[in-house]
Amino acid sequence: MESLKGKVVVITGANQGIGKGLALAFAAAGCRLAICARNQIKLAAVADEISNLGVDVLGIPTDVSDEMAVKSFFQQIDEKYSRIDILVNNAGAFDGGRLDEVSLDAWNNVVGACLTGAFLCSREAFTRMKDTGGGRILNIGSISAQRPRENSAPYASAKFGVWGLTQATAIDGRPFGIACSCLHPGNVGVERRQESDTESDQEPMMATETIVEAAMAMLSVPSHVNFLEAIVLPNDQLYLGRG
Repeated sequence: MESLKGKVVVITGANQGIGKGLALAFAAAGCRLAICARNQIKLAAVADEISNLGVDVLGIPTDVSDEMAVKSFFQQIDEKYSRIDILVNNAGAFDGGRLDEVSLDAWNNVVGACLTGAFLCSREAFTRMKDTGGGRILNIGSISAQRPRENSAPYASAKFGVWGLTQATAIDGRPFGIACSCLHPGNVGVERRQESDTESDQEPMMATETIVEAAMAMLSVPSHVNFLEAIVLPNDQLYLGRG
């Protein structure tokens, strides 16, 4: 496994859950960080926590579905670090309901956060990585990218798209030393699920740290290797043949 020390790492949706866990793990590994999320207060708290560890961090409130906001975020990364080694597209949103009851606003919110945001951030990172010797992009997908559950058309469609974007990015990035991979988590006990009483949020759960460990392993393989895809889920979660 390769050391990540000194790498410049960009993480979207870093204000809580998997994103926050990844930010703290990269900080512990000696990386320099640029993090963003829509929630300014929570993002500032995470940035302060990382800064108090003596780690360089740039925290910019950003809606990753907004092209100009994304461009501004990456321009500020340029000014502080002048390079990007790793991008983690973790930002997302969930909304659903039976297909005939899903509003266009709900659809656009989920697809914007999960898929459009991953595209916009990957495009910005790709542009920089190809001129600095390559890098890695990790997309946080979902097992819903392969086996959707009921009442989740926006989320399943967005995550199917993320897996397609991953493969397209990996192909386009090969000549430039840019590797792109996708981590598909099953149920993770993030804050949203802990506060929910819906049936799906009472299913078997993994700790956030489990997904963070998997992501760090995928990003630490030798530079000539791409850990293209991983699926991590609780043993007893309904997935295979869940229908």
